[in-house]
Amino acid sequence: MFDLDQELKGVKRIAVAGHIRPDGDCVGSCLGLGLYLRENYPALEAVDLYLESVPERFRVLEGTETIRTSYPKETYDVFFSLDCGDIGRLGNAAEYLHTAGKVICVDHHISNHGFGDVQFIEPEASSASELVYLLLDDKKLSVNAAKALYMGIAHDTGVFQYSCTSSRTMEIAGKLIDKGFDFNELLDQTFFQKTYLQNQILGRALLESMLLMDGKCIISALRKKDLDFYGVTGEDLEGIVSQLRNTAGVEVAIFLYETAIQEFKVSLRSNGKVDVSRVASYFGGGGHVRAAGCTMQGSVYDVLNNLTLHIEKQLKAAEN
Repeated sequence: MFDLDQELKGVKRIAVAGHIRPDGDCVGSCLGLGLYLRENYPALEAVDLYLESVPERFRVLEGTETIRTSYPKETYDVFFSLDCGDIGRLGNAAEYLHTAGKVICVDHHISNHGFGDVQFIEPEASSASELVYLLLDDKKLSVNAAKALYMGIAHDTGVFQYSCTSSRTMEIAGKLIDKGFDFNELLDQTFFQKTYLQNQILGRALLESMLLMDGKCIISALRKKDLDFYGVTGEDLEGIVSQLRNTAGVEVAIFLYETAIQEFKVSLRSNGKVDVSRVASYFGGGGHVRAAGCTMQGSVYDVLNNLTLHIEKQLKAAEN
């Protein structure tokens, strides 16, 4: 059993990092753990949090201003990798992993085959934030740390809609709410509210979508010229693939957008019959059974053809 006090015995300097293009669970788990360590281990000389960026909507959380988005030369006694299926997903923060005295990996991706000196990997968990909570002493958890972890759990469960939500997930969420914060306001600010621009690009993605495989697969792709026209970034595109999946009769949703010439960021969502983590892993990505992603090269037609080929095979197998 993981014992945080034991793992941190004699430790002075800690780094905490999550995956590139951080989402709500990544930010929530890193910030929740970071705040807990700072508040409960006064002997620590440093608890440094590293993320590639912090999306603006998450900055309502206390402590996000301390997250580092640059990577100075530092060494650490312990490096926590949170919500990362593999070392490559850490981006520039991986340099601290390679020089740390001990690496602790906390993750819930089914594609994570294990790395680090200490591993707490549970693919059945709803989120990295749920797993981080299990490592901590609830009695010592502050309101701000609880708020961060709650946000992380809520985001990775689609506000408790997805099948990864368990009775344990709900029990933990309830305990976090009991710490005393306005969870409705938090969810409005970080999950539900969208800018007018985000709604515009969502509308464009829906208009550009197509149904394939007798309506069981929906696809949508946005070119870089479209993104430049609207002035949006990858952050503004979150939630589009989930909206596509909500289409009646659809089993799998594919959304991709061009990040460079003939390079596409791919997001995949499934309603259960297709394991999209298998598809994403085949193309160098990863994720979960119902939510995964990867980056692919080629024309938009090549990318979609390659993806749909793998998806169609799984759909046919599920029907037999």
